[in-house]
Amino acid sequence: MILNIRRKLFLGYLAMALLTVVASAYAVGHLRSLNSLADRMIHQDARLLDLEKKMMDALLAWEGVEKRYLILKDPSLADIFWTRSGDFQSQTEKLKAEAPPEQVPAIAALASLAKQYAEIFARETVLVEEDRLEEAAALSSHEGRRVMEKMGLALRALQVQTEKNIDSRMKAINVKSLEASRMTIALAVASLLVGMILAAVITFNISRRLQKLEAATGEVAEGNFDREIDVRGEDEICSLAAAFNTMTKRLKVLEAMNIDASPLTGLPGNLAIEQEISRRLGLKKPFSLCHLDLDNFKPFADHYGYAWGSEVIKEVAVILEEGRRIRGEVGDFIGHIGGDDFILITESARAEGLCGFIVAEFDERVRRFYSEEDRRRGFILAKDRQGRLQEFPLITITISIVSDDGSQYHNPLEMAKVAAEVKNYGKSLAGSKFVHREDMPG
Repeated sequence: MILNIRRKLFLGYLAMALLTVVASAYAVGHLRSLNSLADRMIHQDARLLDLEKKMMDALLAWEGVEKRYLILKDPSLADIFWTRSGDFQSQTEKLKAEAPPEQVPAIAALASLAKQYAEIFARETVLVEEDRLEEAAALSSHEGRRVMEKMGLALRALQVQTEKNIDSRMKAINVKSLEASRMTIALAVASLLVGMILAAVITFNISRRLQKLEAATGEVAEGNFDREIDVRGEDEICSLAAAFNTMTKRLKVLEAMNIDASPLTGLPGNLAIEQEISRRLGLKKPFSLCHLDLDNFKPFADHYGYAWGSEVIKEVAVILEEGRRIRGEVGDFIGHIGGDDFILITESARAEGLCGFIVAEFDERVRRFYSEEDRRRGFILAKDRQGRLQEFPLITITISIVSDDGSQYHNPLEMAKVAAEVKNYGKSLAGSKFVHREDMPG
């Protein structure tokens, strides 16, 4: 098997990819483990810690309601106490459901204490109703206080245990993360070394032939378009050399075209246009000659000035270049006859699509060259050749398409004459359009 550049690069990238896959698989495995620890810490431990802190706050508020009731003897405070008692019991059940097994006994003891505290308050309410206030206060200060302190210590113990669990998992995450980082770095370095070695081998293998290309490119840069490269082999460098040789031939053609290039648009002029038509006719292959002309351009230039008219001409050149890039091929020819006349030469199968693109783009872009008032009313007021003020429509474009099947026309003049006739017919029709020779009446 011949190892061309593509295969060499493929094998090199394959080796690097395998190492990358190994590194990725290792990293993903550790990442899943880290995610599991982090998920448990976030969705269990952190939630438990938050719930325990809220229960501690609720416990203090619960005790506060009890104390205020003993002072104020307000029955509504007793109702609040029982509401908070129910809320605390519910929070305890929720904590019990979410806590790890080792914390369940402590939570059950906390629930029992909460129940005792509620029973003490019930006895206090009876004493208050019997106006035995000193006994109620003593009950709260002794039994109630002891139970409340036990609940506080129990909640604090749960918080400490939860914080230890979080700290333990954080340490485990740090250890696993460090291990994963070290292994990933090691595999990345290995992948880099493999890539550098393979790059060096491939570079050494192809550099000598590339030197020929470099030398030839330098000569072309100096203006020697007769330079050709003889590089033997079966890889991409040979293809590049062939493309280089084709390019130099094309540059020679373009050099000739630029001799009479339009100073306004930079496009090839009449000499290059004639040479291109002659070349196409000589190939005896189907192609289409498209003659582009602007309608109502003179009134526009008279009204807005020829400097602004030149901008319209340059915009047409831009549209033609874009059309060749988007809808055409590199080999399609664009020329500027002069004034508002252009030539487009392309394969017959692409002609209609290209012309349709040009017409649509021109109609959209030409409007910005008019004032807002003229765009809104759809015409300009300008003087005709007799000096009378008249309405002139906005600029449109007419494209005549004349196709040759390889045998219909014998010289550029004959083909250009027919294109001009088709163009004149098209200009008699309203709006922007493209017209085939076959569309003409008769």
